[in-house]
Amino acid sequence: MGLKRQETFSTCVCCGRTTYLTFHHLIPRTLHKRKAFKKHYSREVLNQGIAVCRPCHTGIHTAYEEMYLAKHLYRLEIILADQTLNTHFKWVAKQKVG
Repeated sequence: MGLKRQETFSTCVCCGRTTYLTFHHLIPRTLHKRKAFKKHYSREVLNQGIAVCRPCHTGIHTAYEEMYLAKHLYRLEIILADQTLNTHFKWVAKQKVG
């Protein structure tokens, strides 16, 4: 996505609110040094991510453990299709920004 690790003001890809965004690694950084991930994914793939607001980012990491995120929710399309996360994103979309 091109988002730096610093926050940027734009539209969250999960809830659609315009607010400050954070960088969510599609494969969590804590798993990047594990042999299986280093063997199967390039550095470029490991560093791919999406721009999400803080409430959506927190919701993603609260709903699922990092290994599950890495193995099952490694693309934006899959994240948006997940029923648990979709319910959270709809709730976040109704919240005030700020």
